[in-house]
This record gives sequence, C-alpha cells and structure tokens, in this order.
Amino acid sequence: MNSILHFISANQQIIYIVILMIFVGIEVIGRVPSVLHTPLMSGANAIHGVVIIGAIIVMGKAGTNNYLALGLGFLAVILGTLNVVGGFVVTDRMLEMFKKKK
Repeated sequence: MNSILHFISANQQIIYIVILMIFVGIEVIGRVPSVLHTPLMSGANAIHGVVIIGAIIVMGKAGTNNYLALGLGFLAVILGTLNVVGGFVVTDRMLEMFKKKK
C-alpha cells in the first residue's frame, strides 16, 4: 500500500494531466457534428497506426522479465489494430453510400 501511495505522490502532476486530458477529450469528441465523424475516423486511423508502431517498439525494447511493458504493449497493439480495422470498415461503408447505383 505504501508503494502505491508513494507512486501517486511522486507522479501527482502527471495523474492530474491525464485526468484533465480525459475530460477535455470527452468534451471535444462530444461536440463534433456527425458530418465530421468520417474524416475524423480517417485521422484516428493514422494516429492509431503510430500507436501500433510505438507499441511494437516498446515491446521490442522491453526486457524478457518486464511483463508489464510486454503486456501493455501487446494490449496496445491489439486495441490499436482493432481501432484501425474498425475505422477502415466504417469509412468504407460511408463511402459506399456516395457511390452511384447501377
């Protein structure tokens, strides 16, 4: 328990920044009109592509006994890949709506 309290007190500013980023992100995303969701999805795909590359680099540099880094890196690769694939599926479905019918 003391180690958790010591970690929180040592990283208090970073924890405040992460909490603030969560609230700002929710506010920004909640106010986006539905017309802009497809272009934003394309941008999110590019960002998550970078997340996947970063997670692979973290996993490559992590030691064999550093299970936390390996587990978080693996989770980031899986979730980033799911987000990229889902974004491409949504973008493809939206673009299908604008094609001329035969």
